[in-house]
Amino acid sequence: MIITIDGPAAAGKGTLAGALAEKYKLAYFDTGMVYRAVGLQMVLSGADLQDQTKATEFAKKLTFPEMMKLSAHKDFRSDIGGQAASIVSAIPDVRSALLTMQQNFALNPVFADGTKANGAVYDGRDTGTVVCPDADLKIFITASSEVRAKRRFDEFSAKGINTTYEKVLSDMKERDERDSKRSAAPLKPADDAVIIDTSSLGIKEVLAKVCSLIDALK
Repeated sequence: MIITIDGPAAAGKGTLAGALAEKYKLAYFDTGMVYRAVGLQMVLSGADLQDQTKATEFAKKLTFPEMMKLSAHKDFRSDIGGQAASIVSAIPDVRSALLTMQQNFALNPVFADGTKANGAVYDGRDTGTVVCPDADLKIFITASSEVRAKRRFDEFSAKGINTTYEKVLSDMKERDERDSKRSAAPLKPADDAVIIDTSSLGIKEVLAKVCSLIDALK
């Protein structure tokens, strides 16, 4: 079984995907990691994030071990990493270079320890529209920009990252616009996706909704 969960930043994709992967014993692929890895490589190398040639070069050479090593960097999950990922992910050649890796995972999903899984949950921006258009179930998670900014601000505060709610909100709106207007796989629900607004819902409520959809497929 292949399940895709797409949506904007801080809508709750990762939390939901992780819970579903655990409940149904499926592999979990956070596709945003590949773009964060390339974006962070650009930042660490001092390259201009708009340098398409350099970004594509990093994307073509990215390996899973390198991605996991980069994921331990303090800025991998920070706003710096998120903004960098959003910028490089809008580059068509970068997306093309990383697409094969993401699609091959659906053909042979494995857990973190390398053992075979009977399916996977994808978490990203275009997993239902581009990466796995034939997925068994496609979910699009969304929420108001204000709610998502508050969630991300609280997350940063808990990690000791010094920022302000106003900056997080501004950056989020900028990122939303960039993601939705990019020519390469813009952020949007698949035609057959189930759309869930999490603005006023807790994770237990969202999980219950999605589990009922999965169970109906069996």
